Amino acid sequence: MKAAFEKIPTFFGSSFSLRKYDDPNRKKIPFWHYHPELEMVYIKGGGGKRHIGNHMSYFRDGDLIFIGSNVPHSGFTNTLTGHDCEVVVQMLPDFLGEEFFGKPEMQAIHQLFERSKLGISFHGKTREEAGKRLEFLNEKEDHFERLMEFISILHTLAISDEYEILNASDFGFEVQAQDNDRIRNIYKYIRENFQDPIPLDTVAGIASMTVPAFCRYFKKLSGKPFTKFVNEYRVVHACKLLTEEESSISQICFESGFKNVSNFNKFFKQITGKSPSEYRKDIKKMVE
Repeated sequence: MKAAFEKIPTFFGSSFSLRKYDDPNRKKIPFWHYHPELEMVYIKGGGGKRHIGNHMSYFRDGDLIFIGSNVPHSGFTNTLTGHDCEVVVQMLPDFLGEEFFGKPEMQAIHQLFERSKLGISFHGKTREEAGKRLEFLNEKEDHFERLMEFISILHTLAISDEYEILNASDFGFEVQAQDNDRIRNIYKYIRENFQDPIPLDTVAGIASMTVPAFCRYFKKLSGKPFTKFVNEYRVVHACKLLTEEESSISQICFESGFKNVSNFNKFFKQITGKSPSEYRKDIKKMVE
């Protein structure tokens, strides 16, 4: 079995997987992977990067994310996230039977599952209230009560309008081990080298392709040119620095892998709709 395919452990007496991590400093390296289970992740506090399909963005003050079956994504936390705890719930689309979510009473949850194929991030009171319930879900020792509470949480999310679709353009990902291994290795290289120039011939070599073949392959698989993908990754990192640090715009520009401020400003505005200084100003208004 390829490393990029994550096999979700099953738990005796339960139809879904529930794990809570109270140690934010546990050794964890995010990696690009997929699995047939839907995944709900509650991150209490802190800030980090979302990479779901062809979507990349930065979250702050925690997050509540719901991802559909076989949607490729990277882990959302590491030792730098600064979060208090992380709760991960995973379940197969038919974890309660093929017909269960087809019942009229389950229609809203069924639609939630459909939306999750594009990746969802919840905010506001929905994230706060559902997050608290997820945080204490594993304290229910009775498996039936735990299941009922989880279905109730799903319903709360299903009827909420406090959410954002993260990947509205969809992601043309074919779940093939060879493709996933290649993309995982490419993403790993970008993550470790984005602050430096990334030559196309280097990443093409990682994929065992010529440069023209790699460019066509990457665009077909991800829906965007490789250079745009790398610049988006750098901009997301810049968003993190603009939010968390008081460094100058020019310093953040270079720390994010851009070689001049003019290009940094141009790409930042293309991707976020704001200049770096406007982005920082808006963040400060939010926390005042």
